[in-house]
Amino acid sequence: MRFFAVLMALCFLPANHGVAQEQAKKPAVKISHFSGKPVPRFESLKYPAVHGRLGPSLDQPIVWKYERKGLPVLILKESQDWRFIRDPDGDKVWVHSRMLSSARTALVRSRVEMHKKAGEEAETIAILEDGVVADLESCSSTWCEVVAERYRGYVPRQNLWGCSADEEEL
Repeated sequence: MRFFAVLMALCFLPANHGVAQEQAKKPAVKISHFSGKPVPRFESLKYPAVHGRLGPSLDQPIVWKYERKGLPVLILKESQDWRFIRDPDGDKVWVHSRMLSSARTALVRSRVEMHKKAGEEAETIAILEDGVVADLESCSSTWCEVVAERYRGYVPRQNLWGCSADEEEL
């Protein structure tokens, strides 16, 4: 009788049961108890001069001087007032939290055409050179809407650093 009950339960599983199982396999998002935000996450440099330090303290030596307001960085971990970040070149340093902005930006990683709409067939409206920092407006799985200087358009997500493939769409 018990076998029959289990068999009947399996026959009447909801249609989205497989979806729920697939979602359960994904790692849970870690939320920092310091900021209340997910980690890792992208943010950007708030000021044109930001010091990266060896450890989370003003007493720690400066190992990197960033001179690029808006540069996207990946926050890897947090302490009360400090964020351990990775920059687009892969360097990892501690930065005081007040030096960061939640404004999303992206760094162009290779010369790319900006299109009027998402899609290779759409009209090209600008060429973005390697190293350009653009404001990140929104992203789909393959295209991001960005603003660079006076241009607003779409570039392939794969050409940007500041948004990851496993990140939910913006």
